[in-house]
Amino acid sequence: MPSLSTMILQVAVILAAARSVGWLFRRLGQPQVIGEMTAGILLGPSFLGWLAPAAAARLFPPDSLGFLAALSQVGLLLYMFLVGIEFDVRQLRGRGHTAVVTSHVSILAPFVLGAALSLYLYDRLSQDSVSLMAFVLFMGSAMSVTAFPVLARILGERGLIRTRLGALAIACAAVNDVTAWSILAIVLAIVRSSAAAHPLWVTLGGSAAYMLVMLFVVRPAARRFAPWYRNRGRLTPDITAAALFLLLLSAWTTEWLGIHALFGAFLAGAVMPKEARLVEDLTDRIEHVTLLLLLPLFFAFTGLQTRIGLLSGAEMWLYFGAIVLIAVAGKFGGSAIAARVTGLSWREAGALGILMNTRGLMELVILSVGFELGVISPTVFTMMVLMALVTTLMTTPMLRLIYPSRLLQPAGSPEDVEKRDFTILIPVSLPASGPRLLDVARMLTPAQRPLRCYALFLEPDTGQTLSAARRHQRVREDTLSPILRAADAEGLAVHPVSFVTTDVGRDIVEVAHAKHANVILMGWHKPIIATSILSGTVREVMRNAGTDVAVYVERGRRPWGRILVPYRGGPHDRYALELARRATQSGAEVTVLHVMAPDADGAEDPVLRDESAALSGGAGLTLKVVHSEDPVGAVIREAQQAYDVTIVGIAAEWGLSPGGVARDERLVREARTSLLVVRSYARASADVAFPDAMGTPAAGAPTT
Repeated sequence: MPSLSTMILQVAVILAAARSVGWLFRRLGQPQVIGEMTAGILLGPSFLGWLAPAAAARLFPPDSLGFLAALSQVGLLLYMFLVGIEFDVRQLRGRGHTAVVTSHVSILAPFVLGAALSLYLYDRLSQDSVSLMAFVLFMGSAMSVTAFPVLARILGERGLIRTRLGALAIACAAVNDVTAWSILAIVLAIVRSSAAAHPLWVTLGGSAAYMLVMLFVVRPAARRFAPWYRNRGRLTPDITAAALFLLLLSAWTTEWLGIHALFGAFLAGAVMPKEARLVEDLTDRIEHVTLLLLLPLFFAFTGLQTRIGLLSGAEMWLYFGAIVLIAVAGKFGGSAIAARVTGLSWREAGALGILMNTRGLMELVILSVGFELGVISPTVFTMMVLMALVTTLMTTPMLRLIYPSRLLQPAGSPEDVEKRDFTILIPVSLPASGPRLLDVARMLTPAQRPLRCYALFLEPDTGQTLSAARRHQRVREDTLSPILRAADAEGLAVHPVSFVTTDVGRDIVEVAHAKHANVILMGWHKPIIATSILSGTVREVMRNAGTDVAVYVERGRRPWGRILVPYRGGPHDRYALELARRATQSGAEVTVLHVMAPDADGAEDPVLRDESAALSGGAGLTLKVVHSEDPVGAVIREAQQAYDVTIVGIAAEWGLSPGGVARDERLVREARTSLLVVRSYARASADVAFPDAMGTPAAGAPTT
């Protein structure tokens, strides 16, 4: 019996490793669950046991593994219950011939190929106590699974959840998992029949009866959860306890029948009512402790059983390569070819094949069952675990290659952008900021050019794979509804775009390029004091965006009646002046403040000489010249004169340079007006403020 201190230390180390490696994988653009799976392997004999065997033996003594296994099984039961809750049969409706054919081929092809390979591997890698039929059937089933939750998370991150491809992938994965798990249940019933307390006919007949009871008795009864939830307006402890009781009773039944408790846990979740708020609240209540604590224990236990050292010699690595090749050929190849035959383009078919090839955690669950029952040897278990990691790791980069961001189209938007439209991308993070940014967008639009806006909502990735799409949809609606309502009231074309992101700045730049945006208009919501405006996400966007960028700092919701433009003739200053000129179309008055050195002669100033004609000739424009050794102070003093907004181009003279600390941004801190900080892309061929951001424009990069 392990000591309490050993148990606490194990849990703490596992939790820290899972979060750290998971965070690293998120930064690399991979789902966090893959990092957590990797962390489990790193804690096992393949890495920690090899690097520091004494520390590994002290941290994971053999007598503590039983406790770790029990806790991990509890985590798996809760996880499968959550997967069942998220499974909605309505996802299968209306998906047509493609979803039906692709989902079945994506099961049949890897099953047949996996079974054929296992015939070759049986004499070489299987244990004598395992029958050929058990080994072949299990390997075929294990090759057939798709990680439904991880797939849904990847679709959300890539903004594909609302596309035809996303809908097909969800439908195919749902059918795939139900069918694959049903096949596996039959396989396990056959495998366990020799050692089970019941004959095979009792197991199969009892399982069929259990399914009928769950579907036609328990499911109608479970519908009472929905009115119970609505009447109380929240998820009470009684509702949660009743749901958990159903989970445990169903899991015990399938375990007693000789299948496995995990099947009962999944079906208990599947028969729960699918009312959106109930599902979301119940998932939120259970998934945090499951995903953050219990599943990492399962990953660690799996890692302790994974011994990469067993793959010694070229022959073993050749077998592993064959397993990976067959797994990819069956899932990716079978799904892609089936989808292409049923009418999808090669690009969409390839993307669907890549998505269906995602195995992730679901594969580990199946492998743990097979290893627990002794169907697969430690060597085969290790090979299959590594195969699950490889096939899931390849999903995101391959999907980016086959189906890049530029192909994404929001619902309801035309696929061809009209060249005459002036397109502004507005990233929205706070609901209240959307309508005001839309007002600013109207002020910045040139005359005689229709305004097209894309409202972009990016939800930072939290690493959770369950209920992510459902929660993202609710937060998206809450965030974008104000700007969409304001656009409808004013008759403007605003198209919503949203997805989960691991890198906000990068994805803003990618979406701007995909939508041929003329301007990226960002809001600033953090406290100004002790905070640099040109850092973090703003810095990344300004450095990398192949278009103009404007950042709006609002101080008071006043119309733009009087506008101040600090001006010294640089490319960003000229762009600020151009934007101010556009605002005069709405009746705004613009003061151009040119700050000169105290001893400078205005008659010889090249800025005034080159720009005076344009400044004096513009309606609503007033030129004001001041002499000062402190340009920023001169602007701040002028801004006290009842201006509504100051439009300023980034420049060292104004204390606005990329990555500057707060003391460099005196203008931002002390000016009382709202601020629009702008960076011109098309006009700055050699901008000293962003020397590495002004290279050759990307293909299709817009100009103002």
